[in-house]
Amino acid sequence: MMDITENIKRILAEISELAALSGRTPDDITLVAAAKTRTAREVRQAIEAGVDAIGENRVQEMLAKNSEGAYVGSPLHFIGTLQSNKVRQIVGVCDLIESVDSPALIELIGKKAVSLGVVQNILIEVNIGREPQKSGILPEKMDETLGLISQTEGINMLGLMAIPPIYEKNERNCYYFDAMLKLFIDIRAKKYDNISVQFLSMGMSDSYADAIRAGSNMVRIGSAIFGVR
Repeated sequence: MMDITENIKRILAEISELAALSGRTPDDITLVAAAKTRTAREVRQAIEAGVDAIGENRVQEMLAKNSEGAYVGSPLHFIGTLQSNKVRQIVGVCDLIESVDSPALIELIGKKAVSLGVVQNILIEVNIGREPQKSGILPEKMDETLGLISQTEGINMLGLMAIPPIYEKNERNCYYFDAMLKLFIDIRAKKYDNISVQFLSMGMSDSYADAIRAGSNMVRIGSAIFGVR
């Protein structure tokens, strides 16, 4: 059985070392525990052990655990594919929606947020590997997307998220991480309403070390914390 507390202690130590190598501090890296299929008890244990946020992939599972008080004391992120008919259930509930992957979703989130009188923080998911089976905005569509966000009330874009292709050779993985960092830097240099670029969310259990070395400041880790599902 996996020891969640010990796993998080080990990961935080590694994050500290990786941050130092790039001239950053551990506080510069946000550790999101990806809690898909995990119980409320496991989530609470992860929070007590020091993760910075909890990430959920499924709306119904998230709502069920939220009703059990699973996320008390921690920011809640939605990191899974978000269907348009589920938007109304998570806007104003999640501190950050990381997986906003289309203009239609941007508009729906903004409309719902305005109706609730809140501003919803989001990340834009980028399909950096141009994989047809994956969702996300293509890099060449980012300027158009940023223009839409700047004109949409009720949302605040805080950065980018990506799930790059995974290859056996780290060099190929790092190519996509480097491409995301370049896009992140380019967007951060621009001035738009409703956009305050702070986070580059990339790197999971099998790739977070490479991602942090490449410039990621938010990692989403599941199995390395909780064990294999």
